[in-house]
Amino acid sequence: MKKLLLFLLLPLLTFGQKEVIITIKTDVYPGETKWVLYDSVYQGDTLAHVPYGYYTQNNTVNSDTVYIPDSITNISFVIFDSYGDGITNGEYYVSICGDTVVDYPTSTFTSGLIHNRVVPQCMPQPPPVQLVPAKVIINLDQYQSETSWDIKDTNGNVYAMGGNYNTQPDYSTIVIPVQIPKGNLIFTIYDTYGDGLNGSLWQGQDGSYFVKQCNDTLVYGTNPAFGNDTSHIFVSDSCPPIYGCTDDDYVEWNPFADIDDGSCQTLKIFGCIDSTMYNYDSTANTMELIDTCEYTLILHDLMGNGWVGSHLKVIHPDTSYQFTHTGGFIDEYQIGLTAPDPVTFRFHISSQASLTTIECGFTFINPEGDTLISIMPPFIQPLLPYHIITNCGNTCEEKLFGCTDSTAVNYTDSVNTDDGSCYYNPGCMNPLFLEYDSTADYDNGSCETLIVLGCMDSTALNYNPNANVELPGSCIDIIYGCMNPLAFNYNPNANVDDSTCIPLIYGCTDPTMFNYCDSCNTDDGSCEPFVYGCTDSTMFNFNPLANADNNSCVPYIIGCTDPTALNYNPEANTEDFSCIDYIYGCTDSTALNYNPEANTDNGSCIDVVEGCMDQDAHTYNELANVNIEDSCFYDAACITGPGEPYWLNDPCYAWVIDVDEYCCENEWDNICQLTYDYCEGTWTGPLPKRTKQLIMIVDILGRPVVENKNQLLFYIYDDGSVEKNLKQ
Repeated sequence: MKKLLLFLLLPLLTFGQKEVIITIKTDVYPGETKWVLYDSVYQGDTLAHVPYGYYTQNNTVNSDTVYIPDSITNISFVIFDSYGDGITNGEYYVSICGDTVVDYPTSTFTSGLIHNRVVPQCMPQPPPVQLVPAKVIINLDQYQSETSWDIKDTNGNVYAMGGNYNTQPDYSTIVIPVQIPKGNLIFTIYDTYGDGLNGSLWQGQDGSYFVKQCNDTLVYGTNPAFGNDTSHIFVSDSCPPIYGCTDDDYVEWNPFADIDDGSCQTLKIFGCIDSTMYNYDSTANTMELIDTCEYTLILHDLMGNGWVGSHLKVIHPDTSYQFTHTGGFIDEYQIGLTAPDPVTFRFHISSQASLTTIECGFTFINPEGDTLISIMPPFIQPLLPYHIITNCGNTCEEKLFGCTDSTAVNYTDSVNTDDGSCYYNPGCMNPLFLEYDSTADYDNGSCETLIVLGCMDSTALNYNPNANVELPGSCIDIIYGCMNPLAFNYNPNANVDDSTCIPLIYGCTDPTMFNYCDSCNTDDGSCEPFVYGCTDSTMFNFNPLANADNNSCVPYIIGCTDPTALNYNPEANTEDFSCIDYIYGCTDSTALNYNPEANTDNGSCIDVVEGCMDQDAHTYNELANVNIEDSCFYDAACITGPGEPYWLNDPCYAWVIDVDEYCCENEWDNICQLTYDYCEGTWTGPLPKRTKQLIMIVDILGRPVVENKNQLLFYIYDDGSVEKNLKQ
């Protein structure tokens, strides 16, 4: 909970109030002064309080009027100076009912001064007004010490005030309950720096403030930039009455109700209502209390110099306690409290609060020795209030578990709740031990010998010398033999190897077979029967299946095995692919029709006769079968002028006789010969060589054929010539 360092709470008075006037004449540093009015000798609750900075005018007389309940008999007025030089040339007074109880015309104190006074027996004054509850809510900025506030009536009477929240965290929210009169009131909030709650001006967060009564917001202040101060006029009124059960004999009783609404329905039935207790009463609805319990409170001070005026107040519905640690390292107190009412701890921090939180603390322990609160220094303020609920001083009896049967071995007359632990026959209950007793219901620790199952026959293979209980059928007889499954004489029933193992030798074990092995003891299915034949792989009749030679081998004779071939070899047994087919033709290379591919002469050879084969030529040879170029000569008429040319079987050239009469009269010769090129249209001189034209191609038999390779062919031209050619 956030701690309220500065507040004024004027309680609702029943029997009247006494007027208290505090008069302060400030010095030149008015902001250094503050005062606190307590309801006892500097150890009670705060009645009135002004913070540092409350006074802003120097060398000025300020009077504040407050009212205290008539029941208060003692007060403490404490005045402080933050700088430590008192109120230089200032003064202060406190009067109660018109009587001056504190008269201090000279201010020689330094940091602080305490005035303890007895309240005079003055006539109580009637309450000036009827006071009603309200709340002041302030959302602080990051400069908490600059903020203060008050609530006054229109006549200037102060009913509530507070300020200097320097111990509060930045941007924290504080809620201050107050008692204020009905009617028109003025709420004023102050800032000593003059920037209001404008925290955002300094890269922080803005603050705000409110005054609420019941569920109504009377003051709504969200503008943080109010400067040094700002005021709000509002109207206070009483809250609606609280309805409820007003009879404390009923469970529905509401201690805050002031008007009974008929809700009292369930009468209180006292008893133990704790279901975990032995005497739990399910019909009861209210804890029955019979006595108080002693709680232990221990006060701590690390420095041993006391709490410097601070005190701890323990508030209980029946009794309140107040403790001040005055010295020593530990002070211990016993406090009698009644359950289950709540208990509140209020730790009052003196003017040296920071020192107190570093040095001081307390511990609260219940009757069972459990620590309920442990506040050890240093701790972070605030610590006001702290609540617990006690739980003792009632009729409940705790359940004590044990055996409640008097016939049992472990019967205990001090228990009240049977937990099923009774036993009647102690013994060993662990079946893993020889001492096991199946009838025992409580293990008395007699189990000593752990059961070891096994074969107890020393002649057996699996004899266990540590066994103490024979396992039926567990013993195994010793069987000697070869235990190697890879051995020839392996004994699958043997469990003790006798070193007689014979290794396996695989092979053919049939003596009638070709590959019989007389040293083998294990047939591997490799037996082969005898196969007779030629076993020489270099021979013609080699038998790859034979494994026994019968001297029948025949050597290879290579040659042509085709009887229709030219080179057939009747002795050959192996074809060498040398067979030659018969080719008939002229085998005489000088013959006209010589066939180089022929290997058998058929008498068709023709002798070559060279000459001019043109019948129109005057050199024509009728016996010639091979035309010789330039061997043909032709006769022509003498032409004395343009005439029909004598064609020379050429597309371009024609032979004509010169127009010279001499050439015509005499045997023509080359002198008289001209050649006319009809392609070019020119005369060219002597007769050019004639170009012959291919007429046909024949084979060696004279049959016309097309041109083929690998065959002797004859080429016949238009000039009567024949050419033979073998193209490869």
